[in-house]
Amino acid sequence: MKTTLGAVVLLAASSAASAQSSVTMYGRVDGGIEYLNHIANGNGGSSSRWSAEGGDWGTSMFGLKGTEDLGGGSAAIFDLETAVQIMNGTTGGGRLWSRRAYVGLKNDTWGQLQAGRNLFIDSDGVWAFDPFVQQAVSSASLVRGRNWQQTSNNVEYHSPVWNGLDVQGQYSFGNQPGNFNAGAEGEFGRSDGIMLSYHSPLFDLRGIYDELRDSSGRFSNIFTASREYFVGGNLRVQKFKIQAAYTHYSAPDSPPGISDTADHYWLGATWQATPKWAVTAAGFYIHVGEGGGDASHDPASHAMLYALGATYNLSARTFLYGTVAYVDNSKNGTFSVFATPRDSSTPTSPMAGQSQTGAYVGMMHVF
Repeated sequence: MKTTLGAVVLLAASSAASAQSSVTMYGRVDGGIEYLNHIANGNGGSSSRWSAEGGDWGTSMFGLKGTEDLGGGSAAIFDLETAVQIMNGTTGGGRLWSRRAYVGLKNDTWGQLQAGRNLFIDSDGVWAFDPFVQQAVSSASLVRGRNWQQTSNNVEYHSPVWNGLDVQGQYSFGNQPGNFNAGAEGEFGRSDGIMLSYHSPLFDLRGIYDELRDSSGRFSNIFTASREYFVGGNLRVQKFKIQAAYTHYSAPDSPPGISDTADHYWLGATWQATPKWAVTAAGFYIHVGEGGGDASHDPASHAMLYALGATYNLSARTFLYGTVAYVDNSKNGTFSVFATPRDSSTPTSPMAGQSQTGAYVGMMHVF
């Protein structure tokens, strides 16, 4: 009888614990076909390519997240998430959890405090104000991926929402002795940011200030290690969502004579034609300030990117997509329709002053 009673008590305790805790597996899988022309070939000419690609609409990923109810409106949380390239089966650039790996506490009154690796604060905040939600063609294109980075050694705070208003702050330690601002080789240095948002049924507003340092702890490149000032807005009118933003980048530690500022603007709209069909159009403009350039720094230049895309929902979890884009570069501009660093080992940029057209179609499944 004692043994039976003990088993019942243990089972009841186990059931209660399960009811208060949960672990969720989640992710998405994206794959399709891509076309790109006018890719500089390094021999004074340019080439086109067709390729099978994963992640054009959004990064394929796999994750585990969980929560444990601690009582009194508090909970312990964690999230482990890595990028997946479905075309070759690789994950996360050598990291087990490339995008998120954090643990924290959440309280209904005081907000959420967490520590670990995460999307950099602008990557976490800009996508919701980008008409192309940071696809391969998006607000990331003309800033060479500056607004979709991840940082390690983060301590992060998310406030509750007060009458539509909330605050998020992020601080990333460099973890290096002798130089508080430096980071490990191949990593960002000390980086930080703050984000203020307001949401209402009609519109959203967001402002971000952040600092992304290189491994030496310096603001050395407007598109890889710089200060950023961002303001964006969303307006919802019947079946339309109109989105606009402005960003200023500053890299005061750039080499002498090199361009150290840039201004980025965009305006776009999404038309939800039917519950299944949506069409998005947008224009993105970049202006790089006065100064020269080199292998990893853009010179004074400007470019305009035009993009048109559509999605078709096959179900609540699966959709088809297609996007076409065209970039018009100034005399010194080498911007691609895709967010490729200037010194990338797999470049997609055209020759200086040349335009470029890109397109992709594919399928996304979310689980």
